[in-house]
Amino acid sequence: MLLLAVFCCLLHTLLVPSSAQSDSNQPVIQLRLAGEKKKHYEGRVEVFYNGEWGTVCDDDFSIYAAQVVCRELGFTGAESWLPSAKYGKGEGRIWLDNVHCTGSEKSLAHCESNGFGVSDCKHSEDVSVVCSSKRIPGFKFIRNQANSQEGLTVQVEEVRIRATYSHRKRIPITEGFLEVKDGGKWRQICNEDWNQMNSRVICGMQGFPGEKRFNTRPYKLLASRRKKNYWGFSINCTGNEADLSDCKLGREIEKKGNSTCGKGMPVVVSCVPGRVFAPSVSIGFRKAYRVEQPLVRLRGGAMIGEGRVEVLKNGEWGTVCDDNWNIRTATVVCRELGFGSAKEALTGARMGQGIGPVHMNEVECSGFEKSLTECYFNPNSLGCSHEEDAAVKCNVPAMGFHNRLRLSGGRNPYEGRVEVLGERNGSLVWGTVCSDSWGTMEAMVVCRQLGLGFASNAFQETWYWQGDSSADAVVMSGVRCSGTELTLEQCLHHGKHVVCPKGGGRFAAGVSCTMTAPDLVLNAQVVEQTTYLEDRPMYALQCAHEERCLSGSADKADPSSYRRLLRFSSQIHNNGQSDFRPRASPQSWVWHDCHRHYHSMEVFTHYDLMSLNGTKVAEGHKASFCLEDTYCDEGIQKRYECANFGAQGITVGCWDTYRHDIDCQWIDITDVKPGDYILQVVINPNHEVAESDYTNNIMKCRSRYDGHRMWTYNCHTGKRDLFTLSPKRLNRFRFN
Repeated sequence: MLLLAVFCCLLHTLLVPSSAQSDSNQPVIQLRLAGEKKKHYEGRVEVFYNGEWGTVCDDDFSIYAAQVVCRELGFTGAESWLPSAKYGKGEGRIWLDNVHCTGSEKSLAHCESNGFGVSDCKHSEDVSVVCSSKRIPGFKFIRNQANSQEGLTVQVEEVRIRATYSHRKRIPITEGFLEVKDGGKWRQICNEDWNQMNSRVICGMQGFPGEKRFNTRPYKLLASRRKKNYWGFSINCTGNEADLSDCKLGREIEKKGNSTCGKGMPVVVSCVPGRVFAPSVSIGFRKAYRVEQPLVRLRGGAMIGEGRVEVLKNGEWGTVCDDNWNIRTATVVCRELGFGSAKEALTGARMGQGIGPVHMNEVECSGFEKSLTECYFNPNSLGCSHEEDAAVKCNVPAMGFHNRLRLSGGRNPYEGRVEVLGERNGSLVWGTVCSDSWGTMEAMVVCRQLGLGFASNAFQETWYWQGDSSADAVVMSGVRCSGTELTLEQCLHHGKHVVCPKGGGRFAAGVSCTMTAPDLVLNAQVVEQTTYLEDRPMYALQCAHEERCLSGSADKADPSSYRRLLRFSSQIHNNGQSDFRPRASPQSWVWHDCHRHYHSMEVFTHYDLMSLNGTKVAEGHKASFCLEDTYCDEGIQKRYECANFGAQGITVGCWDTYRHDIDCQWIDITDVKPGDYILQVVINPNHEVAESDYTNNIMKCRSRYDGHRMWTYNCHTGKRDLFTLSPKRLNRFRFN
């Protein structure tokens, strides 16, 4: 029997693969991601070995090595890797060089290399990785070395705030026991070493700008009655981290069964929601809150809590340059706007290019500022273009918006008949939305509520989409949205008394959504520089009169009389993320025989002359008889040309110019008296085509007319905010 046991043991040794044999002989390491990050799952690769943190050289590094690093940190994989210290130079030793991985290794230490500490690299060659944001299900954090606690970051699968039973119906959940998921199991954290800065980070991750105190008595009572399962470590956050994975691991908690955390109890966190996300006990939600006198805003984002960062200075909105832009600075922006910490700091105009000045560059924040305007920046740094506009993606609370709305019958998840969960005969049922007055603004709210980005089309007939037959009845009608609402319920509608003459069925409202959209902006300077008056005889305006480009008095005018026209050029840029295309297909374009061209959009722009109190005194309009790429930025190819009945549109990075000397490029001011006026131009006024930002579709100029000449000055795009800031708010600016 003894001989048989020895034989079996020897046989087992011979059959075990060599890699498994060597695993026990491999050096044991810990990893972390460090440096100036733009999202928490990326950074410079740092290795803890032999009691010291060091870096990895980029020589021979590959995506396979990046996969090993990311999986060792608990992520599902790697998206990319970056050489040449892209997240800043590390310090200390360069532990690994010439790393060769197959991608199947369990640890970076198992990959071939020159050996630990053998390197001819400098820290300018430190390698970095970008991991997938998804965590490995069931991933369990293991501290491999007793001395690696210092500097080691927290790596857990998931984090949540678990509300008490009485608070679980509240939306959003702002208070409860903190739990982390490790090894596939939810565990509590002992509060013996817990502090306010830790709570601040947790609240930020959950979409809340801050933390607050709470009544501990009911939680102590609940904790004494519950079975507890503590995580094995404490946590040390400084408070300016955007994610728990950026916090340092604290001391190890000794497991003593029920006696674990004997001097404390499970951590409880209480957060302050932004005003947009004020909690509600009922199924409804509070109206979208409009912040008064904002200093910072987001524009061009497809989702709630994301967009291009714009700041207000001297009554003019401008952008922020992406030099030194990182997740800590982005978190200041997110918290200021009532969101949580930042998920990602975006560079390179990823949310479209802004207009106007670039107000801030090389911004540096500590992470505790109440406003981006309190952060240091370099006022002398010039030369930043809008191609470098900074943007953010913020953590937002789980509101369950998508649970009350769905798209049905579409060919893909981004389109379909709109179905809402509404009340009928005292119970909640799925039903359709009446399509009367259904348009782009309403569709925009639907797409945003579902997290599907922007609307590409709004449909008033959906007979070709076979939705759920049990949801055919109309449960919502009279919907009117401004486009800023978070949910369709926040829009004006008829309430419980549904009125829909056409009924549902084939006339139910529908949408199609897209993650990118165009953004048209009029060049205000071109308008200001090209404005002039022309007196033109009626007999030379027959085609323009036919297309209703003259004022009403022209209908009775003598053919030999003259019309006074305020002419100007318009240069319309597409600063968005997708091409601007007419909604109507070429087959449905309208032919105008007089001018011998098609109109792809009957009303592309409105031209108005208004009194200083906003009363319209003269108007004009421009049909898009030719949407094309007149000029493009360097490196961008023209795609649209009207010649030979070609495709119409405006490519991203290109602009369409309507010269001052073409028909209808004017306002007929024949009947206008001398005085001071406002010249207003509105692009895409009926919102016929969806855009990422409609606020910059308006351009206004001050104008003075003396009966013979017209002076046009102070032209600006967008709704300029000329309110007076209080001295307290003015003191918050570091602007020079």
